[in-house]
Amino acid sequence: MSSSAGKRVVVTGATGNVGTSVVAALAADEDVASVCGLARRTPAWSPPKTEWASVDLREDTDLVEHFEGADAVVHLAWAFQPTHDPSATWRTNVLGSLRVFRDAAAAGVPALVHASSVGAYSPGRDAGAVTEEWPTHGASEAAYCREKAYLERVLDAFELRNPGMRVVRMRPAFLFKEESGSEQRRIFGGRFLPGPLAGPRTIPVVPDIPGLRFQALHTDDAAQAYRLAVHREVSGAFNLAAESPVDARDLAALLDAKVVRMPRQAARAALVTGYALRLVPASPQLFDAVLRLPLLDCTRARDQLAWRPERTALDALGEMLHGMRTGAGLDTAPLAGRKAS
Repeated sequence: MSSSAGKRVVVTGATGNVGTSVVAALAADEDVASVCGLARRTPAWSPPKTEWASVDLREDTDLVEHFEGADAVVHLAWAFQPTHDPSATWRTNVLGSLRVFRDAAAAGVPALVHASSVGAYSPGRDAGAVTEEWPTHGASEAAYCREKAYLERVLDAFELRNPGMRVVRMRPAFLFKEESGSEQRRIFGGRFLPGPLAGPRTIPVVPDIPGLRFQALHTDDAAQAYRLAVHREVSGAFNLAAESPVDARDLAALLDAKVVRMPRQAARAALVTGYALRLVPASPQLFDAVLRLPLLDCTRARDQLAWRPERTALDALGEMLHGMRTGAGLDTAPLAGRKAS
């Protein structure tokens, strides 16, 4: 389908944390002729070679017209909220993904690059760094993990029915960049968390909770892996992470705070109360998942995609915290920020 001028790539969820980085990476690629970004609300932000279409995956929309002639579909669309209404996120995340898969096959798109997640993996905190062969049945009862794991099973069957399509599953760790700071505060901290608090010396202590150790990745580094997957004749799953994990002491160093040991049960009880009172949007089940997720071995991405992150996990976290403090964002609905006070 590609011409001598380069490839045409369609990106769903193109205005979010990952989508904006993927669109920017593709737009800067001389081997990409055009990018079609699909989003519920058309943004003012528009990189070169990019066109936009307003699409709501919650509706039974025919996507074939958008996918026809594309060399690849990069599927990133995902709703994290409302966490108190899992049927709502299921409509967007699962039923919406089924429409994307169905219509990409109907349009004859040769490559589908799907955003899975470390959250799709089964518990494995004591297993060391796991490869892509680790089971993907979800690390907790959190809707996020359940939906990501369900789509892994859907793609197992989809690949069997569509042997002519190259299917890639990206399984990144937690993704951060400065421009996502305001969005991440809204999604995980809620409206009662002031962004300026996310700075050095404004948070006096960081709780050291047993099992609190995770990997992160700069969103722009993840975007390069997606870009490479569009071009390279690869398929299957790829772990993506800046491999040195982050713990409470690393967070405390970023915030110039002290580390205070806190029992897991006490931290979870506080979160249960805050979630029940709708003071925080992050569910206790998601907290459980973070403490149970395996660490990722990214050898396959290095070997088959020739991919290596340019930033550390602490770089990514530091940028995000700076973005929270300053109200950073982009001119898209999901990443809308605020002016620094």
